[in-house]
Amino acid sequence: MCFRSVPRPCPARSVRTARSVRTAHLVRSGRLVRSGPSARTTRSAPSAPSALLATAVFLATGLLVLLPASAPAAADPRTDPATRGASFFVFPGSAGPHGTAVSRTSGVPLPLGARPSPGASTSTGPGAPAASPPVARGTLVDRRLLHRPGTHVRPARGAPRPPRLSALSWLVADARTGDVLAAHNAHLELPPASTLKTLFALTALPRLPEHGRHTVTDAELDDIGPNSSTVGIAPGLEYEVADLWRGVFLSSGNDAVRALAAMNGGVDATVAQMREKAKLLGALDTHVVSPDGYDAPGQVSSAFDLAVFGRTGLASPAFVRYSSTRDALFPGDGYMYGIHNTNRLLSGEDGIEPYPGLIGVKNGYTSSAGYTLIAAARHGARTLVVSVMNPQSGWSGAVYEEARELLDWGFKADGKVAPVGSLQPPPPPLPPRPAKAGPEPGPVAQAVRTAPPASSTPSSPPGTASASPPTHALASGDEGGEGDDGALSGVPVPAAVTGAACAAAASLFLVRRRWRGRRAPASGPGG
Repeated sequence: MCFRSVPRPCPARSVRTARSVRTAHLVRSGRLVRSGPSARTTRSAPSAPSALLATAVFLATGLLVLLPASAPAAADPRTDPATRGASFFVFPGSAGPHGTAVSRTSGVPLPLGARPSPGASTSTGPGAPAASPPVARGTLVDRRLLHRPGTHVRPARGAPRPPRLSALSWLVADARTGDVLAAHNAHLELPPASTLKTLFALTALPRLPEHGRHTVTDAELDDIGPNSSTVGIAPGLEYEVADLWRGVFLSSGNDAVRALAAMNGGVDATVAQMREKAKLLGALDTHVVSPDGYDAPGQVSSAFDLAVFGRTGLASPAFVRYSSTRDALFPGDGYMYGIHNTNRLLSGEDGIEPYPGLIGVKNGYTSSAGYTLIAAARHGARTLVVSVMNPQSGWSGAVYEEARELLDWGFKADGKVAPVGSLQPPPPPLPPRPAKAGPEPGPVAQAVRTAPPASSTPSSPPGTASASPPTHALASGDEGGEGDDGALSGVPVPAAVTGAACAAAASLFLVRRRWRGRRAPASGPGG
């Protein structure tokens, strides 16, 4: 039998064959560029879609650099987590302004003995809104809440229900912290009557020396309205400032107000000062026309503002001393006569029982305003201030009895309700941002900014002024720093877009040129 030998494959030749196959594959795939006898592998050039994507990214980046960052949108109380979790409750049976019905809801109280956090929700159980972030005492969860009609209160379990009153507007607050415990139509604008004298006192008390003296003239008393309450000032007599203030607080004397206003620079100057004082205190519902509170067209205030005036007055020892005085002697023409405080909740007249711990403050009445009252009382370490405007029951003593009910409820509700607002003035607005605080402009913006402005009008002869303003005038409010919405870091929108487009076109040209160069076959041996 003849056997034929089979040649064994050479290992070196097998390796060379494998290398040749791999080289051919790399050449076909475009990842091998042959140059002479040697060859090297390279990365494939980016494809056309990749180049277009890179160009788009470059263009977007350029526009982001040139465009200024937009201002953050204002928070929506319906979606903002800082206000969405707060639950406010309007007790049933509330009446809106002038007897119109308002929407009412109810809520689930907190567990017994729990002290509600001012920023926490008072709802519990399935489906209750999540608790809002903690809020410091004396601040508002939403300052717009008290601008809504109806009765607002946030009760815990075991909290007493607020009284149902006939007043068109009322408010009860903690005088120390300014927290509003409950309110009804707090910002309803109504005539204030003589309770506006509290704002007059806040304005003029610090300006007039208590022991100064003033001789009253006929002109100072000429503009007193008919049927005004007076203390009995006679022209030509000299009065001490302290006596005049007792005439203001006890007898609600409009004549005493006019005499003090004359010492303060006149009625017009005093009215301007009162308006400015109200604005500084955050009492934005108040518009002063007459310093004594006498009915005048356009003169209004609100229960919120009156409570602000009462709380601010409690910080003044002179204000507290005058407003809490029940009886005093007033000088006449060679004799003294007694005057009594017309605040019946303090004096206890006309069948009204005095309220225990009452500090006083001020009452008022006119035919247009009805009966109004600001009252403050202290029980232990807690002081409350209430304001009541125009009860509708038809009884002259209703304003005092409804204020009594509010004070009783406020002391019983200590620690069982969370505030629904604050008498503290709102924070001042932030100062304007400096001109150089913005982001640095991009290179295209800098190039356009430094370029000389083009003028479409012929230049003026030397020594003459130009008749028309330059066409590159700054936007309104621009002082040479960052522009308004019509400018991008000092560069107009068309210039910025044009510059970015040119840069993107140049980048696309370079990328495509490089890609085509790498796809072209190389010359030489083996190519």
